[in-house]
Amino acid sequence: MGRFLVLFNGAADEADKAELTEQQQAEFMSAWASWAQANEKDIVDPGAPVNAKKRVTARGVEDFTDALIAYTIVEAGSHDEAVEIFSGHPHLGLFAGNSIAVLECPPPPS
Repeated sequence: MGRFLVLFNGAADEADKAELTEQQQAEFMSAWASWAQANEKDIVDPGAPVNAKKRVTARGVEDFTDALIAYTIVEAGSHDEAVEIFSGHPHLGLFAGNSIAVLECPPPPS
């Protein structure tokens, strides 16, 4: 089994988010919960939203923004199997342009 870091990227701006009704938000969260329940055997860490972001560089620390909105960690038999777990994820249908990156995390060399 391999371990995979999954990054959820959001394409919505603040105006798009403001247009979501409470019912749409509730339906989305329910769909995400159903997806998580259906895939719980693969989920190592359900993850969390990511909000305030800081980047550490040789010159210091800086605030930054990007499209990353949440993460999850899963285990799967292959990279393709990990990708398949997310192929129908509700995040993809919430806003046009939303995406999910599935990154393989091999064990450190011994």
